[in-house]
Amino acid sequence: MKKSFVLCLAFSMFAIAIYAQSDKEKAASTVSKNTIESHIKFLSDDLLEGREAGTRGNKIAASYLANQLRRFGAQPVPGTDSYYQKFDLVKTGAPNFVELSLNGVNYPLQASFKMPAIEQSGEAVFLGYGTENDFKRMTVSGKMVVVLGGNGAGQDPGQMFRSSREKVERAKAMDAKGLLELVQFDEGMWSRLKHYIDARTEVKDAEDALESSEMPHAWVNTKSNDPGFTKDMQLSYNLKSDGQTEAILHTQNVVGIIEGTDPILKKEYVIYSAHYDHVGVGQPNTEGDSIYNGARDNNIGVTAVLSMLENLGKYPTKRSALFILFTAEEKGLLGSQYYAEHPMIPLHKVSYCFNTDGGGYNDTSLATIIGLERTNAEDLIIEGAGAFGLKAIGDPAPEQGLFDRSDNVSFAKKGVPAPTYSTGFHSFNDEIMKYYHQADDEADSLDYDYLLKFYQGYVYSGRLIANSSKKLFWKEGDKYEEAGKALYGIK
Repeated sequence: MKKSFVLCLAFSMFAIAIYAQSDKEKAASTVSKNTIESHIKFLSDDLLEGREAGTRGNKIAASYLANQLRRFGAQPVPGTDSYYQKFDLVKTGAPNFVELSLNGVNYPLQASFKMPAIEQSGEAVFLGYGTENDFKRMTVSGKMVVVLGGNGAGQDPGQMFRSSREKVERAKAMDAKGLLELVQFDEGMWSRLKHYIDARTEVKDAEDALESSEMPHAWVNTKSNDPGFTKDMQLSYNLKSDGQTEAILHTQNVVGIIEGTDPILKKEYVIYSAHYDHVGVGQPNTEGDSIYNGARDNNIGVTAVLSMLENLGKYPTKRSALFILFTAEEKGLLGSQYYAEHPMIPLHKVSYCFNTDGGGYNDTSLATIIGLERTNAEDLIIEGAGAFGLKAIGDPAPEQGLFDRSDNVSFAKKGVPAPTYSTGFHSFNDEIMKYYHQADDEADSLDYDYLLKFYQGYVYSGRLIANSSKKLFWKEGDKYEEAGKALYGIK
């Protein structure tokens, strides 16, 4: 009897001690350098061959992540019997040939976003940069539209990609025959872009399969700043191609939950997310290494989620946790877009998405949060990072549009407050570009002393968010505020 009483007393004291720990102490207690290094080194191993979506290496990574969810007590989403959300992708391969001439001049260097089997000639029109006003001036129905890439001189490929989508929609809406964008890059950049553009991947939708009649859309490398065309100039064109090939790829998001402790707040979920895919095998570096291991992009991010998982497995928060590891981010945010369109937990029950992603770091005194100032959890994230010696800063390069280039935006568009927690950088300098989508992005090149503080700050921030009593939402005036009001029924 006395022994039982002593055991009960000891257990009670242990429970009180755990409860009495602060969120900071709980965050620090479960994050260890050995564990984070183990996660990153396994996921960055050559065995996984760069984890490209739909490949064997990607599936090995998914299996590892599913077993981590199981190991630390996360459960499959109710109503499912697996940690996988499976879906298919359609991967297009480059045509064997594309022959193009404008006004009788051949343009041998093309890269095809969309290129059906085609043999076509006819009228074309040059519309400058292809702005909305440019399209309004001319009748383009039944004509090939030729434009300059981007919205102005000196734009980088990312800016050109974003404007390209708008031009395609304009051309389609006005019943154009196709869209050709004239660009100029050096040989190295053009080679990388051509590889990316000619091998596009999209989610396979049985009701919206790729059609052979898809409007042609290609980038054409002019090798000249001035193609010799004037705005609204009428041209003739000839276009011939055997068309892109198609292959079906099977892939999966990895998803699990840990239920919260508060009888009311546990009905809400905080998403902890990162993409686990990378770009696979590519052009060899100077040492002959062709496997792009993606230690920074995004095994750092995946390990942040796994650190949160281990912590919440031991110390659950008031709100429930929804862990999502996305596939196919490198294909155009396809994994997160698929989840947002097919949510396993209704999105109105998700109060926050705490994503983590990045291309690297160049300042180990910082945690860089893309969208820091855009939600009312700003102070909690600043406190979380600061507690472990890191200064939280917002987006240092807004011209890059980073908020809308990671998986967080798939949820932001639906109305869910969703910043991205990244390793510290203050600019896109050589230190970032040295590793970004390069074969040199290896696990052994990382600073694990810095990452220990980074993960502790992420976990502490996540705990503060999940335990906060306030309604988590966008700051007033944010461009996603109205979507949030619609999602949560806020008047």
